[in-house]
Amino acid sequence: MSYTVGQVAGFAGVTVRALHHYDRTGLLTPSERSTGGYRLYTDADLARLQQLLFYRELGFTLDETAEILADPGAGALDRLRARRRALRERIGELERLVEVADRAIEVQRTGVRLSPGERFEVFGEITFDLSYATEAELKWQDSAGHRAAMRSAAEHSKEDWARLMAEAADWRGELLAAFDAGEAAEGERARELAEAHRLHIARWFTDCPPDMHVRIADDFAADPRAFALVVPSSQQRPGLADYLRTAVRANARASGDLHGQLEEEGDSHPEPEGERRVERGVRGSR
Repeated sequence: MSYTVGQVAGFAGVTVRALHHYDRTGLLTPSERSTGGYRLYTDADLARLQQLLFYRELGFTLDETAEILADPGAGALDRLRARRRALRERIGELERLVEVADRAIEVQRTGVRLSPGERFEVFGEITFDLSYATEAELKWQDSAGHRAAMRSAAEHSKEDWARLMAEAADWRGELLAAFDAGEAAEGERARELAEAHRLHIARWFTDCPPDMHVRIADDFAADPRAFALVVPSSQQRPGLADYLRTAVRANARASGDLHGQLEEEGDSHPEPEGERRVERGVRGSR
């Protein structure tokens, strides 16, 4: 059976121009011609085209492909082995580039300029969810508060992060102790812990007025990814995120700085312009 140039181009996924080029260079010359002088390809021609495309896909030049097709038994196997080694090396290079890109993406999204080893050493169980950090970056990229927090995070040294995380761990231990002891979420001890957390944010990242702190705590209660940056899953208790949220809201009411902005528990809260999640991507510090 014979096939026209157009037919071969269609089912082989190549252009007519490429087939004409293969013909001119002698790589693939159609075995037949129509009565009108048009190229016609036989099944044997298609088999050769398949080989040609195979070697092209592997990255062989047309000259190399021509040499292989001219005498398949003369070093074709050695050429394939060499190409395989080159592809493996390229794969390794690409994987390293992917790692570099991942690190760059993580730095941009979280603001933490530490190597993976340093991150593990400093943060331990606290891990950054890049999907969460990405959402924050996209949503708050125009927020002055978010930009300030990211700048602060980027400026922290490894030693800064170590001190910050030690402070956060002490605070977390006190929070868990208060919760396990049954301390009231609106009681004095819980409010003190809420205030300590608010001041921690202000000290290490950006100014955190009470109304903004409330909205951060709302995130903790609403999104497990957010709360995992404060309390790792291995240390969480059922109801702990809501406990912290209630304590933060009680502390905000006690501050008298909200001018009636807070409503009853469970109500929705309008987001202050550009401020709700200034710490997304850096909450692992707390």
